[in-house]
Amino acid sequence: MNTAGVIGLGGIGGGVAQCLQRSGQLAAIFDVRSEAADKVPGAPPISASPRDLAKASDCVLIAVLNGQQTIDVLSGPDGILAAEKAGQTVILLSTISMADLKTAQDLCADADVKLIDCGVTNGSRSAENGLICLAGGSEANLAAAKPVFDGFAESVIHMGGPGAGMAAKIARNTTYFGCIRAGYEGAVIARNYGVDLNQMREALSGDPNAGGGLEGALAMALRPDPEGDEQETGVRHYFMGLMVKDLEVAVEEAARFGARLPMVELILDNAQSTSGLEYPLGQPLSANNTNGESQ
Repeated sequence: MNTAGVIGLGGIGGGVAQCLQRSGQLAAIFDVRSEAADKVPGAPPISASPRDLAKASDCVLIAVLNGQQTIDVLSGPDGILAAEKAGQTVILLSTISMADLKTAQDLCADADVKLIDCGVTNGSRSAENGLICLAGGSEANLAAAKPVFDGFAESVIHMGGPGAGMAAKIARNTTYFGCIRAGYEGAVIARNYGVDLNQMREALSGDPNAGGGLEGALAMALRPDPEGDEQETGVRHYFMGLMVKDLEVAVEEAARFGARLPMVELILDNAQSTSGLEYPLGQPLSANNTNGESQ
């Protein structure tokens, strides 16, 4: 398994395709937006359909937005599975619900295609071979796909059998966005009392066993003020969109077990502030009192 096709050339898929292009493994690309190919200089022309991409590739990587898009690119007369390549491997990089994953697994099983569910983190480094993959599937299937993983990933963590990679990604997202919310609320207090957030980040770093290792919670709070900055505002809206999508999946999964996620519900109800799009995050409580004491 040496060649791969990438479907979906957004933040994750575009970076993966760049890595595979550099390694000489990129056989085909597909995206509904023709301009998305500009992200991958030197790549083959966009395939006419996911089916054509699958025909040209040993392995297919799916990096679309959600579960419905995942099912759409797999099925139908122009879908991946219409290529009728029994034994082919599909690596799913998208975060989707476990119900949608089950549908995708059944479709692939009926076509004798191997599906590896693979949540990814470290997306900002996707074009730098920086993705950390949380993979679910058999040891044999992961071993067979190793040349492709080596072409784009920093590391692959085998989380367990089929479904374990997706479950781990949903759990990871729940934890991560909870930390981002905590970082926002901590930053409100810190900034209103004149505490420098870079110093605060240093105070949060260190040995996780001693209460450190939490500096990532300030990732959004330390970004530039978006007010009047169209690019930064766009980054924060993009972050919020992904956060809401992924946390809605977490709420759906918890409900399957009769559980609620109050923290996640809070974050969803306050998505704009968590993403740094509501202020006065960086303002003192009183314009005349930078120590933050109310008057």
